[in-house]
Amino acid sequence: MNPSADTHPARLTIDYPDRNLDRLSTLLRLVYVIPIAIVVGLIGGTAFGDTAGESGASIGAFGGGVLVLPVLLTILFRRKYPRWWFDFNLQLARLSTRVIAYLALMTDHYPSTDEEQSVHLDLDYPNVTRDLNRWLPLVKWLLAIPHYIALVFLGIAAFVGVIVAWFAVLFTGRYPRGIFDFAEGVLRWGLRVDAYAFLLVTDRYPPFSLA
Repeated sequence: MNPSADTHPARLTIDYPDRNLDRLSTLLRLVYVIPIAIVVGLIGGTAFGDTAGESGASIGAFGGGVLVLPVLLTILFRRKYPRWWFDFNLQLARLSTRVIAYLALMTDHYPSTDEEQSVHLDLDYPNVTRDLNRWLPLVKWLLAIPHYIALVFLGIAAFVGVIVAWFAVLFTGRYPRGIFDFAEGVLRWGLRVDAYAFLLVTDRYPPFSLA
């Protein structure tokens, strides 16, 4: 199914928990998240080891290692984006975003390694010859610098918001909707920047928008 022209090739929505959240889990979230964070870190380390042996690079995004330089070189010289590399990056992005959403208290369901749960993330697989400029990946990381700067300030604001939400959940059991929507928007913005500059699935420049 082809997405419409108005649909961004990188999409993220997180279901708002319209219920009382588990207060004990919220209180101890930094402890509870450690095992799954280690899993994501190990996947990233494995990706780095495999890639370093074959093509020389892997970088961290969403907290894990995504294949970047091998994809860049394949797009540049072969005009291909191997499907299994795309699938790996997609699944790692999904897992890592579930972990981030859990850490940000946006859900009290422990992150699954394979189930979608309340975090819905999707990327369109690119037709390289039709959709991607073979030379643009060489400079995408540079062109995205304004977004890096914006995301630093947005990330600080989201961090403060999560702290406020932590107290709100502990005292009321509810996650403030405004803070939730803002944090979701920051994650969506970051995903689109990663999709453009590092995952290399689109040449569409990321919008300066939380929507």
